[in-house]
Amino acid sequence: MYNRVILAGNLGRDPEMRYTPSGQAVVNLSVATNEKWKDRDGNSQERTVWWRVAVWGKQAETCNQYLSKGRQVLVEGRMNSDDTGNPRTFQRQDGSWGATFEVTAQSVRFLGGRSPGSSQEGAADEYDGPPPVIEDDIPF
Repeated sequence: MYNRVILAGNLGRDPEMRYTPSGQAVVNLSVATNEKWKDRDGNSQERTVWWRVAVWGKQAETCNQYLSKGRQVLVEGRMNSDDTGNPRTFQRQDGSWGATFEVTAQSVRFLGGRSPGSSQEGAADEYDGPPPVIEDDIPF
């Protein structure tokens, strides 16, 4: 079986960094993806889906250092589910039920420029994962 998720969206809040007891870095991101369409009557419709994303290791430290609320990201990873294969469900304080989509990131790419008002200098825009492969570099 194969489980791969690709998300392109905006961060809903600043990253939340923590470390496991063994010293492994993990950062939690909240990513919003948007879908827009016109219904049968020609009315514009929009839906936003929120994703909880966990990023581990060195990549987590980089995300924590350079990402902030509103920044566009491209996340590739695997979706986590409950024991039955469904999204994790929870009960809100008001008693209503909700579901959450959780992704463990294998790769996070920073899209667009820095957020307006960001105090961090150029390094965030320069980091975009490994360089692209140019066909002349392929040895066959």
